[in-house]
Amino acid sequence: MVILGVDPGIATVGFGVISADHGKYQALEYGAITTHPQLLLEERLALIYDKLTAIITRHKPDCMAIEELFFNKNAKTAVDVCQGRGVILLAAKKQNIDIYEYTPLQIKSSVVGYGRAEKQQIIYMTKLLLKLDKDPKPDDTADALAVAICHASHAMSGVFR
Repeated sequence: MVILGVDPGIATVGFGVISADHGKYQALEYGAITTHPQLLLEERLALIYDKLTAIITRHKPDCMAIEELFFNKNAKTAVDVCQGRGVILLAAKKQNIDIYEYTPLQIKSSVVGYGRAEKQQIIYMTKLLLKLDKDPKPDDTADALAVAICHASHAMSGVFR
């Protein structure tokens, strides 16, 4: 199974494409889509859509796993990130890819075994599970890979959402 994991955002969208086969994971491509804050919001959204669509076209994932959003601070940032998330969902839907959503608690529990894990623990376990030579950077990339691993784990167990 090929899974596209996404950590949504507007300035930085983390992505990670992995293959998962009976509990063995391999990173196919990972990184971040970045947009410049000086661009108009609609230009940033178009850039995210186009780059994510190119990744989907390149890897033809079986599904996309995306982190659910949680905000407790800046409402303006929350609205922009939600719009970015909408564009990400649209890109997957337009390519007829099934979409699965996971909370940060579910992701941390699946990857680290502890729902309140720290960022460095996520990075360490993601690196270990995917047998990467170095830490995936930026943090959004590690988060996206963790979302993909989380979905692979849920798919193997037959538990979704």
